[in-house]
Amino acid sequence: MPAENAPVVGNLDDDDYPAYTMGRAADVLGTTPAFLRAVGEAELIAPLRSEGGHRRYSRRQLRTAARARELVDQGTPIEAACRIVSLEDQLDDALRLNRELLRKLDEDGANI
Repeated sequence: MPAENAPVVGNLDDDDYPAYTMGRAADVLGTTPAFLRAVGEAELIAPLRSEGGHRRYSRRQLRTAARARELVDQGTPIEAACRIVSLEDQLDDALRLNRELLRKLDEDGANI
């Protein structure tokens, strides 16, 4: 967490900057702080803590929590929703890595 007097202008476009308090994050998502705590307890997201111990959320974490909220709203238990979102993220990472490796192989093949 940046120092109290540190400039934050460079952080305005940073998806990982913990700009949202729990109350504000809950308002943005249209949910309750209890939902955010449950998503944290399920280890889907790990909010940063301010010096006073308050949870702070980034935009990336809010998008992840919003996806879990969609599944919960469709009737999926919260633990299962968190697992599904986690697996979706892992699949996205694996597909991205696969595309990068295939691109590198294509580039290397062109250099032979």
